[in-house]
Amino acid sequence: MALWQGRSKRKPSGGRYRPLRKKRKFEIGREQQYAFLGPHKVKLYRVRGANQKVRILNAEWANVTDPKTGKTKRAKILTVKDNPSNPHFVTRNIVTRTATIVTELGTARVTSRPGQDGVINAVLVESKKA
Repeated sequence: MALWQGRSKRKPSGGRYRPLRKKRKFEIGREQQYAFLGPHKVKLYRVRGANQKVRILNAEWANVTDPKTGKTKRAKILTVKDNPSNPHFVTRNIVTRTATIVTELGTARVTSRPGQDGVINAVLVESKKA
């Protein structure tokens, strides 16, 4: 079923808006697809203006930035530790923005939107002691 992102039929007070027009193609959204942990897999989408968005379906690497040094390294994602958007995403290992992931470098918070950006960027929260 398509997601419609047009104006609601109801006002905040509960009253009814009279329809200005029928539904338009540019008001249709896309179904959600989540970024799981696994071998790298992406999907390209055509968006308005014939541009493209890259959506991650599976990911195993993240660009992790250390805020103390300011350096960014590519690190393997081991597991998802916490996800404030949905607690069930932790057991299914789904990566979204603000999810806390465990990497080879330590625990990191995801700052990018894998469904929109096509890459997983994260900022180190706790580093592993070597």
